[in-house]
Amino acid sequence: MCWPADPAEIARGKLLFTTLQPACATCHSLQAAGAEGQIGPVLDELKPDAERVLRALRNGIGVMPSYAEKLGPQDMQAVARFVAHATGAAP
Repeated sequence: MCWPADPAEIARGKLLFTTLQPACATCHSLQAAGAEGQIGPVLDELKPDAERVLRALRNGIGVMPSYAEKLGPQDMQAVARFVAHATGAAP
């Protein structure tokens, strides 16, 4: 399924990417967010689609914690779509 990029949702996802605690930007590099984290994968290279990001947010992966208790479904979707949009991956 393909969703058009909603500018407000993309902006919300970017804000969450940089301000969550712990912030995604602490561990991940993502040029569109000005993030230069050194722990997790470089998202500009990995180019995860929105579903992959959602799975990681819900379940955690490796040392990345789950955000299931910190983010509601709409906020998770906003972060996932922001990352996919920013890297040019499938939404």
